[in-house]
Amino acid sequence: MRTGAIINDTAGAGNSVAPDVVDVVALGESMVAFLPSRPGRLADVPSFERAIGGAESNVACALAAAGHTARWVSRVGADAFGTHVVERIAGYGVDVTSVTRDPDRPTGVYFRTAGDRGTGAHEVAYYRAGSAASAMSAETVDLSAVRACRVLHLSGITAALSEDCRALMRTLTTPCPGRPLLSFDVNHRPALWNTADRPLELLDLARRADIVFVGEDEAEEAWGITGGPAAIRATLPEPGVLVVKQGGKGATAFEGNGARVPAPSAGGRAAEVAGAPPRWGSLPLERSRGRGRAAADGTPPPPAFEPAPNVAVVATTGAGDAFAAGFLSGTLRGLPVRDRLRHGHLFAAAALTAPGDLAAPPARDHADRLSALDDTAWGRLRLGPGWTRAAQEASTP
Repeated sequence: MRTGAIINDTAGAGNSVAPDVVDVVALGESMVAFLPSRPGRLADVPSFERAIGGAESNVACALAAAGHTARWVSRVGADAFGTHVVERIAGYGVDVTSVTRDPDRPTGVYFRTAGDRGTGAHEVAYYRAGSAASAMSAETVDLSAVRACRVLHLSGITAALSEDCRALMRTLTTPCPGRPLLSFDVNHRPALWNTADRPLELLDLARRADIVFVGEDEAEEAWGITGGPAAIRATLPEPGVLVVKQGGKGATAFEGNGARVPAPSAGGRAAEVAGAPPRWGSLPLERSRGRGRAAADGTPPPPAFEPAPNVAVVATTGAGDAFAAGFLSGTLRGLPVRDRLRHGHLFAAAALTAPGDLAAPPARDHADRLSALDDTAWGRLRLGPGWTRAAQEASTP
């Protein structure tokens, strides 16, 4: 799979060669991020270090690093920052051949403080209005490349960028024959929405998805839902899988009877399956290990809660994206719901114990060994900085 080429085209939708079918496509904006050299207000920080940031590309990078095939679809400016973003993402093994360079619009950038998101000390200054990614639409991205995958991952951030982006999100989330398994991370960012009722659009998009990730806190902030995971599920009964993230406590997954699963890895090109019936659909829930099993009368299984391991937190930025990547990795591999949640926690722990938005996930065999721990050993798990580099650094007393 090619990873380094970039389409130089302001229209961007045409492609005479059918794209490879990959495990995951992630569509969304990535920007150059400027990280502070020390804690403090933006007004007081003397210097910044350049990095990249983007919720969807974070997921693609983590999945590629974990051994899955991944493609990132977006638009960047025909500028040095755009080159930096694309080269960094390609460096993780992500296919960037469907990224479009725009000579008229810049690559977005942002500055942030060292404080955790959600605290009063956290500041973010976005310079993304009118960015190349805000011009994404059904006419300016290669829809064949977007749909040539087993799982299509989107987030609510894209819907907040522009009317064109919202229309694109509605197009991609509209149910239709052969639609890839659709993963949607709500990712509510209040600063990006210009009216109070806009977050209701996120609710509509979530209801169209097959897998939804939402934080318990953001469900309250965006939609006023209190009462915990069960109340969120009552508001979002449509997705086959709903994952409610509960911060340091853990996460709860709800599965509906007949939840969709990804197609088997097919390889090849999209044209080879064009016009064919969908390769997956509403299939029975997996029955491995008895977890997530539907009752004989078709009653959905009870929700599955998995506590998060104890983590020595370095930075929280990117942990939610890493959790989604871990859960999707388990989904692509057909793992039971307990293991999907545990892989999500382990990928998130890798991000929590490293600075910046991106961190290398644990090796697959390492993650599998930890996920297979019994409940007592899992509850005693302690993970600190550098734990992904060597299995012996994960303490399991």
